Amino acid sequence: MQKKMAYSFPDEVLEHVFSFIQTDKDRNTVSMVCKSWYEIERWCRRKIFIGNCYAVSPRMVIRRFPEVRSIELKGKPHFADFNLVPDGWGGYVLPWIAAMAGAYPWLEEIRLKRMVVTDESLELIAKSFKNFKVLVLSSCEGFSTDGLAAIAAGCKNLRELDLRESEVDDLSGHWLSHFPETYTSLVSLNISCLGSDEVSFSALERLVGRCPNLTTLRLNRAVPLDKIANILRRAPQLVEFGTGTYAAELRPDVFSNLAGAFSSCKELKSLSGFWDAVPAYLPAIYPVCSKLTSLNLSYATIQSPDLIKLVSHCPNLQRLLVLDYIEDSGLEALASSCKDLRELRVFPSDPFGAEPNVSLTEQGLVAVSLGCPKLQSVLYFCHQMTNAALITIAQNRPNLTRFRLCIIVPRTPDYLTLEPLDVGFGAIVEHCKNLKRLSLSGLLTDRVFEYIGTYAKELEMLSVAFAGDSDLGLHHVLSGCESLRKLEIRDCPFGDKALLANAAKLETMRSLWMSSCSVSYGACKLLGQKMPRLNVEVIDERGPPDSRPESCPVEKLYIYRSVAGPRFDMPPFVWMMDDEESALRLS
Repeated sequence: MQKKMAYSFPDEVLEHVFSFIQTDKDRNTVSMVCKSWYEIERWCRRKIFIGNCYAVSPRMVIRRFPEVRSIELKGKPHFADFNLVPDGWGGYVLPWIAAMAGAYPWLEEIRLKRMVVTDESLELIAKSFKNFKVLVLSSCEGFSTDGLAAIAAGCKNLRELDLRESEVDDLSGHWLSHFPETYTSLVSLNISCLGSDEVSFSALERLVGRCPNLTTLRLNRAVPLDKIANILRRAPQLVEFGTGTYAAELRPDVFSNLAGAFSSCKELKSLSGFWDAVPAYLPAIYPVCSKLTSLNLSYATIQSPDLIKLVSHCPNLQRLLVLDYIEDSGLEALASSCKDLRELRVFPSDPFGAEPNVSLTEQGLVAVSLGCPKLQSVLYFCHQMTNAALITIAQNRPNLTRFRLCIIVPRTPDYLTLEPLDVGFGAIVEHCKNLKRLSLSGLLTDRVFEYIGTYAKELEMLSVAFAGDSDLGLHHVLSGCESLRKLEIRDCPFGDKALLANAAKLETMRSLWMSSCSVSYGACKLLGQKMPRLNVEVIDERGPPDSRPESCPVEKLYIYRSVAGPRFDMPPFVWMMDDEESALRLS
């Protein structure tokens, strides 16, 4: 009966119904109901997300989804953010752009993360997609301002250009002037990653002034404080704004002009930037603070007393990124003032210092967990932690979905008892039932991984460094975490036994990264033979791994599932373990 009803709806009706299903997971589920739904869904799929550019080939994607308008693509592993992936490893987007240029002439959106994006790629985008609207390059590299000039000149309908945390070569400081004078469609522009000489102020002011729908603008530190007021007056409709350098000699006229410009922005909800911030100019933003929901001060070297004054003006804050200059006293003020806080990230001002340079301890985080009932996401760098504090945080905030604790010095124990932090992290995974992402640090034994395997049933991503005693720790995670999709490990004693015993689990995950662990070359070969649907990459800059005994540990191991088979752009320091006995695929 149900099957007959499914076939009774015209295709157009089902397409309309499917349009309300947004998540990739739900769309994939719909496509598996029957052949008819599979065909309808693949023809009406407009947006696709690919979490690993080597998990599938462009040709396969194009054949499966012929009418795509938006694609999101990720390249290098997450640990590339910590310089653990060698330069030249891969993640090149040009083959994807070249394939899509012919197949998707109506493509409107490209979102890339950790990919190598050349100027050639950007020029091809500008020439190939006539209705192109959105380009997001997050933590990407390999391109210059010449490529950005091609995008500015060629994409007449561009609505969003976001270069967040990308590395851009400065070949021309006037690339913004390549936007035509008739161009008015810009809605979002993020150039905060650009260097100090990569912006033409006159071109920027003209561009901002002629785009009436511009709601997001994030400037780079080349834009001085005295230019900010002029830009704000040209775009009073802004909802999100990132300042440039927020430093200048204190002058009453500059302060008054800046405060007036901020006051005219009635819709502002998010502020960021504040490079080299001078505290005396902070009160200029007080008129808009009551409406702020997001505040990013991760580049602002503002000390605790001034931060306390600032957050006390932001009662509706939902997201705060800040350096550890906020200290415990500032976090206590945050807990008292910002009851709607959902996300907190506290970064280190001196990440390589062995001794703390600020008064930031576990007490600040405990205060926030107690005072902010809606808190869901935490990233916290500190020098000390206790099991008691972690237990209190877990009991206060069982609604946490992301918890990333980074204790600066590896293998640091509970500083009061000198015990491992196993029990504290055990409380986090036991009480926080919906935890999706977890990063561990401090002195940890296999016991913490037993807790994780037992309780973290919804965990999707786990990051581990300098932890564990033996293979048993890895076994607990792989055998117990049913929802795990990404696992990244560095400097842990995990080796062959747990990896090979849980090989089938790896096919249910997106990827596993292991560096400076105890996995042997022989185990990598065996895994490649045993699991042909996995790409098992050995990354070793010491030379061919088969030049050493098979029992010798490899430097780095990257395992990911792929329906495309081995990739063909491997550099000389990457070896693919084939499913053929004792074979290596060399680039």
